[in-house]
Amino acid sequence: MTDFVTRFAPSPTGYLHLGHACSAFHVWDAARAAGGQVLLRIEDIDQTRCRPEYEAEILEDLTWLGLEWTGPVRRQSEHFDEYEAVLQNLRRRGLVYRCFRTRREIAAAMPAGARPDEGGFVGRPLPASEEDARIARGEAYALRLSLAAARDALGPRYTRLSYLDESTGAARAVPADPRPFGDVVLGRKETPASYHLACCHDDALQGVTHVIRGEDIREMTAVHALLQALMDWPQPVYRFHPLILGPDGKKLSKRAGDRGLRAWRDEGKTPDDLRRMTGNS
Repeated sequence: MTDFVTRFAPSPTGYLHLGHACSAFHVWDAARAAGGQVLLRIEDIDQTRCRPEYEAEILEDLTWLGLEWTGPVRRQSEHFDEYEAVLQNLRRRGLVYRCFRTRREIAAAMPAGARPDEGGFVGRPLPASEEDARIARGEAYALRLSLAAARDALGPRYTRLSYLDESTGAARAVPADPRPFGDVVLGRKETPASYHLACCHDDALQGVTHVIRGEDIREMTAVHALLQALMDWPQPVYRFHPLILGPDGKKLSKRAGDRGLRAWRDEGKTPDDLRRMTGNS
């Protein structure tokens, strides 16, 4: 069995665009060069935005690009019980707490320019009586990872967190500092897992040895290194590739309605054309 296992993990919240094609080419080319395999994971934990038609189009686009994956597709929505078990593990160890603050309240308490979702918020657990009362009232909450508790749990390991980066050749250890992200959300009342938790869990479960992702997710790897240390999950090697930017200099986005791969296909473009357009020829 190969020692190189990577994955492609799109979210079916819209149609794949050139940025996704670029990432897919990087993933499959790396696996091919190493004689490895690619797993396909559908990251559909956001049940309000994910749609079956988007997933069907993802599979069709990858097939058209000539990219084949190993084994069955893993859909995260089919494994919420596994993510809930991880959350319960962390809660039993005092590493996760319920946060009832709204995004607006968090934004108001944050320094100017900070990101409410992923930017430095540090909270604290409520007294049990107050928490029970707010739950009884049906108030929404997020399950946040306590950086302070994580630091205490890991001891000296906390300041030595790192990950291996192979982006420029030989693997080098990069220090991983999760503090700029604050107490990240690992789940919500209505959603049993965040991207961070589900992604790290699945990489460990599926035996992923190499994660190949866009440069825009590099910073988040510090959070993943922390979760991997807390859960004693094996840590993959990381590679980060440049992003495909639009005419406005911003990265392509499904939310911004950037052109999907089907539109290029209908225009007569071939997979080789897309390789050239994304710098992967």
